[in-house]
Amino acid sequence: MDTFEDENPFEHDAEHISSETSSTSKVDLSPSSPPYPTRQLSPSSPSRPFPSPGSHKQLQTTVKSDFCCVRDRYLHSGDDVEILITDAQKTSVNATSPYITYIIKTGTAEAHHRYSEFESLRANLVKLYPTLIIPPIPSKQTLGDYAVKQGKAKEDATLIARRKRMLQTFLNRIARHPILSNEHVFHRFLDGEVSWTEVLNSPPLSLLPKNILKAPSHNPTDQNASPAYDALPNPSAAHPLRHPDQRFSDSEAFTNKFANHVSGPMEKVTRRAIKRWSEFAQDHADLGGVLNGFSLNETGALAGAVEKTGQAADATYMSTSKLLQELEQNWAEPLHEYSQFASIIKKLLAYRHQKHVQYEMTHDGLENKREQLEDLEKSEREARRLEEALGRGRINSGQLPRSPATECDEAAHEGEDTNTREEEVTSPASYLPPHPGPNPARRRAKAPGMGLLNALSYTLHGMMDVDPESARRNSITKARETISQISSMSTSEPWLDGQVVLILCGLVGSGKSTFATQLQQHYPQFHRCNQDDLGDRRQVERLARDCLARGLSVCIDRTNFDSAQRSYWIQIAHEFPGTSIWVIVFDTPYEVCAARLRTRTSHPTIKDAEQGLYVLSRFAADFEYPVAREGFDRIISLKPEDTPLVYSSSDIASILHKVHVSPGANLLESIPVGGLFLAAILAPVTKFLIEAVISRIRLQ
Repeated sequence: MDTFEDENPFEHDAEHISSETSSTSKVDLSPSSPPYPTRQLSPSSPSRPFPSPGSHKQLQTTVKSDFCCVRDRYLHSGDDVEILITDAQKTSVNATSPYITYIIKTGTAEAHHRYSEFESLRANLVKLYPTLIIPPIPSKQTLGDYAVKQGKAKEDATLIARRKRMLQTFLNRIARHPILSNEHVFHRFLDGEVSWTEVLNSPPLSLLPKNILKAPSHNPTDQNASPAYDALPNPSAAHPLRHPDQRFSDSEAFTNKFANHVSGPMEKVTRRAIKRWSEFAQDHADLGGVLNGFSLNETGALAGAVEKTGQAADATYMSTSKLLQELEQNWAEPLHEYSQFASIIKKLLAYRHQKHVQYEMTHDGLENKREQLEDLEKSEREARRLEEALGRGRINSGQLPRSPATECDEAAHEGEDTNTREEEVTSPASYLPPHPGPNPARRRAKAPGMGLLNALSYTLHGMMDVDPESARRNSITKARETISQISSMSTSEPWLDGQVVLILCGLVGSGKSTFATQLQQHYPQFHRCNQDDLGDRRQVERLARDCLARGLSVCIDRTNFDSAQRSYWIQIAHEFPGTSIWVIVFDTPYEVCAARLRTRTSHPTIKDAEQGLYVLSRFAADFEYPVAREGFDRIISLKPEDTPLVYSSSDIASILHKVHVSPGANLLESIPVGGLFLAAILAPVTKFLIEAVISRIRLQ
């Protein structure tokens, strides 16, 4: 398994340990070694045996004070809580055919559940928590088992014993999970006074949507979720990504490789070995029976020798049976669980892949809607301009506007009353928008039986939108509503899934603080860490560590003009495994920064324009463009046209998306472009000129 440890993308380098201690060349075979040595799965859990009895209980460091029920209080009492499956009984309560029910004991409570209810519990937990790894339950019977054992397949003692063990492990893993242990559905499952059918038909399970992809990942049963979730696309797991995240691609490749190895060669060899040991035990059982029977037909010393040989064969059968039991419980079952966990992680990664595809498709749809809205608004402005021009022309000529529908009405009804027709044409108050045709009630009947037909035709034409002006305005309204709904769905944005250390680089006056302030305003999970407000770098470091420890992302709002200044934040990010390191370079030309400093009056540390220009020239002379070898994950550069004075939520989202889907820091290696590159060249000359101007001003 050394290959898998070396390629494991889930393991951090700092925690990686060599697996040389598990090699066969270093196994102590002396009699003093224990018969069943425990295997250390990680350096952080040296006492955890193989297999693991449950989830990481040590994660629950906080003491819970508010409990939803008695079972919740018991599970979080702080004692070494253990859920037991004490027995399996055959019953036919509320069923037409008998089935096996498992008796669950949780403290003083006792519940009875069949296998299908365990399966239902796990399936609903997967829907309630689509981003968590839900522990597996034992597999169903295969078709081969039903074919061989016919109606006795469900009553197999070995199968029932295995299910008891694995279902008990499943319940204890949930009970020790820091999130799943708080779920009230699980508490009601352990409560024997509530039927599982009642739990399924009550909230929150009754509120689960039919399609989890069209619900918030953090809370699929949220009744206050945006209506735009219903309009989300429903991509398949095989839909390709235009901008895949390399971390998850590596995770998928490793998981597939691990699953194929465990469920392929290892499980096949294990089943073959168990089968052969079982046959070996059965052969010794048959041999012992034959020898014991043969000893009865002999006399004297030969009978005693044959009998002892038969007893030795029986002892070998008993020892081999015990070996088989240990091999089944301590090796085959955990190995099958690893295979199940690999399948669960594959499904979880597939769900994450679909959500990422959803994001890309929604982003494309949003851009298309914006383009469509822009075209429609342009057409609307053009139509209004033409309408105003026509109105001015009619006023100048002394004519009132005539409706095309009125002209058609006049042509179709030449014999109608002239006064009525003139009233319709000449009265501005009676002017109506164009209509598909005149009301058939005002037409003269040409033939018997045509009135109903004409009325039906009029109704159908009225249902059809043939007015281009109304159609355009309706399209504008719908496009704006769609854009508003999609833009408000911030929870589907992939950059919100993990923590980020966002390092801003740029000269004084380049727009860093404006962006950082409004980033924190629109996305509170990003906390702004600004040295001008805090006083010095150490205070910024302390605040950044505190925010990352609380699960927030941080935005380092400093000039960060060289690699040494940026290295502090890279080191802090490495203290929190899984944290991404992003860099946004504000590539604002030197002249623009200088112009902004001349009009700036509210800076915390720069009191006047003279001081600002001096600081600008000094930083410009020392500025180093960030490169990949410093340790960044993503780098983008923003021009002045990309940085508005006031950022909207969609502006911030667009910039974060641009960073998230950028190809990586390595593509920007040694490519300093734009204003910063020019500033780096011209800074010494500019500094000299500014100092000369300042000295002349002082002399005057």
